[in-house]
Amino acid sequence: MRMLRTKNTTLMSLLAMAGLAAAMAVACGAASSKDAGADAKAKKDDAPLAPISYDPRISLSPLVEKVGPAVVNISTSQVVRRPMSPFGGMDPFEFFFGPRGPQGMPGPEMDRKARSLGSGFIIDKSGVVVTNNHVVAGADEIEVQLSDKRKFKGKVIGTDPRTDVAVLRLEGAKNLPTVMLGDSDALKVGDQVVAIGNPFGLDHTVTAGIVSAKERVIGAGPYDQFIQTDASINPGNSGGPLFNLRGEVVGINTAIAPQGQGIGFAIPSNQARHVSDSLSRDGKVVRGYLGLLLQPLDEQLGSAMGVKNGQGALVAEVTSGSPAEAAGVQAGDIVVEVAGKAVKDSRSLQNAVAGLKPGSKVKLKVIRNKDAKNLDVTIGEMPSEPGEATSGKKAKADARLGFGVSALSGELRQRLGLPPSAQGVVVDGVDESAPASEVLRPGDIITEVNRKSVRSVEDFKAATTSLKKGDDMLLRLNRQGQWLYAVIRL
Repeated sequence: MRMLRTKNTTLMSLLAMAGLAAAMAVACGAASSKDAGADAKAKKDDAPLAPISYDPRISLSPLVEKVGPAVVNISTSQVVRRPMSPFGGMDPFEFFFGPRGPQGMPGPEMDRKARSLGSGFIIDKSGVVVTNNHVVAGADEIEVQLSDKRKFKGKVIGTDPRTDVAVLRLEGAKNLPTVMLGDSDALKVGDQVVAIGNPFGLDHTVTAGIVSAKERVIGAGPYDQFIQTDASINPGNSGGPLFNLRGEVVGINTAIAPQGQGIGFAIPSNQARHVSDSLSRDGKVVRGYLGLLLQPLDEQLGSAMGVKNGQGALVAEVTSGSPAEAAGVQAGDIVVEVAGKAVKDSRSLQNAVAGLKPGSKVKLKVIRNKDAKNLDVTIGEMPSEPGEATSGKKAKADARLGFGVSALSGELRQRLGLPPSAQGVVVDGVDESAPASEVLRPGDIITEVNRKSVRSVEDFKAATTSLKKGDDMLLRLNRQGQWLYAVIRL
């Protein structure tokens, strides 16, 4: 007890001395000129963003105060056509029979405005915002609110459904607070992270947790490599930032596991950086391409082919005329390294190549007949697929209709989560100057035109051939799993 009392006395003396020093510093500061203070503030405001320094064991408040103003709430609305009920709201029959009523008989309909909430963050002071594609997909109106309650209209610069990333520009914005993207590859399992967002409309909610796992595959798309976290994430957090303790964005909060608690997923910042930069620059995502069909490699198969621990990506087929064929890659090769980065499996190879710049020359290390070979390959550009959004660019479209369609392939059914029996045509181009641009989005699946079933491109042509300028075209669509009706006046 005495030793404790002695330590306390010493501690009180130190604190008193520290307080005196602080008071003297304040007094000196008060004595300084106003001009010097103004100059210091101007320099601070103009200073580049840098990781912050503080003690997170005491409080996360310095982190939140630093980055919170750059986190935004996103509110979207879109008009959808739904069955009308004399009691208001959804027709009771729709709950049981879907939007067409019993026995498939259509009932009276009306336009309704559907609203949704999400989050985002500002990466450029001119008003460039990064969020999730599913937050803004199909939106007719986008409103973005800052922490100081200022509101701006948002315009989509570009979206990428494959990674669920979207980039917006805020109209009339300038000198806004920003955050910077960090290095998600430097994250380790167990690192502390902080999420800020708009769950259930509760703006700027802060939650904290750790990195629970990395490179999670949850079936969201071909480039899954999610960060798993136990920082509380709920509906409305989508598109919001996940910070490390240095105040850098290391992920975009995107998904939750509905069957569990404390299981959230975020897009890694390194992936988001490549996508957002490409969208801002080109209006679409430019990805690297090799032209390989890959298959999983287990430990037994890998051992038989000359690799340990099942590490690597097994080449099942090489696309004719592809960069891989030009480099000499052969079926049966196991790719174990690309551009100096180890390849763990086929997905890691796919993600690594997608992030490489088309035209760049890299080394590809393969195992062939149990021998290692180094191949020089020039990265190509990933061909676009039907349904891939390219906002900001003129898309190939039927001049009369204002949009174009293509067949619903088996691969596209799988990517969109549709059953093999799903029928329809996919919108693969929309003329931004046509009325269709206000209704349709690339990737929409059209299943009906003016109440006529559409199962193929031929069905679509037959249903639209007689339409002329001034006619209304009533469409039934599937947009990312949601069914809706839309009308286009030609």
